[in-house]
Amino acid sequence: MPPQTEEGLKRVIGVRSLTANTVNLTVGAGIFALPAVVAGYLGTAAFMAYLLCTALLVLVLLCFVELGTKITTSGGAYAFVEIAFGPYAGFLANSLYWFGFCIIADAAVANVLVDSLAVFLPILHTLGYRILFLAVVFGGVAWLNVRGVKKGIRLVEVVTIGKLLPLVALILAGWLAVEPENLAIRDWPSVATLGEVSLILFFAFGGGAETTLNSSGEIKNPARTIPLGLLLGVFVVFVVYLSIHLVAQGVLGPTLAEHKDAPLAHVAEKVFGKSGSLMLVAGAAISCFGMICGDILSSSRLLYAGARDGTIPPFLSRIHPKFATPYWAIIVYSAIGFLFSISGGFRQLAVLSSASLLLVYVGVILATFKLRTYRVQNSFKIPGGPVVPILALITTVWFLSNLKWAEILGTLIFMAIITLMYLMMQEVKKRRKSPDRS
Repeated sequence: MPPQTEEGLKRVIGVRSLTANTVNLTVGAGIFALPAVVAGYLGTAAFMAYLLCTALLVLVLLCFVELGTKITTSGGAYAFVEIAFGPYAGFLANSLYWFGFCIIADAAVANVLVDSLAVFLPILHTLGYRILFLAVVFGGVAWLNVRGVKKGIRLVEVVTIGKLLPLVALILAGWLAVEPENLAIRDWPSVATLGEVSLILFFAFGGGAETTLNSSGEIKNPARTIPLGLLLGVFVVFVVYLSIHLVAQGVLGPTLAEHKDAPLAHVAEKVFGKSGSLMLVAGAAISCFGMICGDILSSSRLLYAGARDGTIPPFLSRIHPKFATPYWAIIVYSAIGFLFSISGGFRQLAVLSSASLLLVYVGVILATFKLRTYRVQNSFKIPGGPVVPILALITTVWFLSNLKWAEILGTLIFMAIITLMYLMMQEVKKRRKSPDRS
């Protein structure tokens, strides 16, 4: 186990900032359509899926918390897997995470952002203006993050408040319009159906909270900040998601499942009038922008960490002499996100997303077993011995077994390609190190 050295980055992310980014990266545009999808499967028993999904997610996140308080360098899941199982496993985890999941998600969210704003600015339907707008978004967020992690995290905090305000307003006002009979449970779901819906919800909840640990090298007092910030953030998300669903169910009743495109817009229109639906469209746009801000802040550190460890080009590990940020990693990550968002390439690669995230989870859970004997002062240890990691592993493998064949095949092909890249890079390194035999 390598020593927990400082990397030249500034540790300025505290509990409030980590909680805000956890909420920000989890609460995305999906929440504006999710209630109708869940209601279509479970009706008024939908709350059970939210409870089950949160419990399962917490099992996985506890593994991230334990490792995050032991390994406090940048990289999050990548650093955990690399330290536990070596460079090749780390390279796979890094590639699956930043490219197979994060970049694809960013590109998709960026397009939802433009589509949402096009309601107010129809000019964004024009390709040229669409590209220009996305260039400003990715370029502006990258510029701000290069100028300091404190600036990046403050933007995340502001945007998180902005995305929660319309949702909280809808929850508070919506309760007054709830019809109690619409919340009465009429049919209990089967275990199979509950599991299927929990898988859908898992991807609405997952992929956000643990991403915040990619910037572990900039988290102050990790032993305290990571458990509090991560778990508090997940609790806030659970309360918001469940409250939104209950309000939507209580207001729309049996018709909720019929509004699959924009159920919350219909709720807002009933509660606030026509201005309500516009408020929700604006909220969706803020949510998307917030996710891009939070992900550039956190996931660019995956490139930095990989370059720091020598598995990807070393220039990506350079730290800005004035701002103490991994500026090349931020610039390159943002540029790739921009290119995928304007090319539409993320649609062809979307099959990687779910499987990539779950495979990273498996790696982190296995790393939890491997590194249990490593002691760090004041680090968090999951109570109950191996019980939680075992349950987390069973949960993740179960979710993997429910993936579509196209997702599994696409991920296997991607892993084969990046394995070949890794072997080629290792060969180049050997040749550079070997003495000249001419």
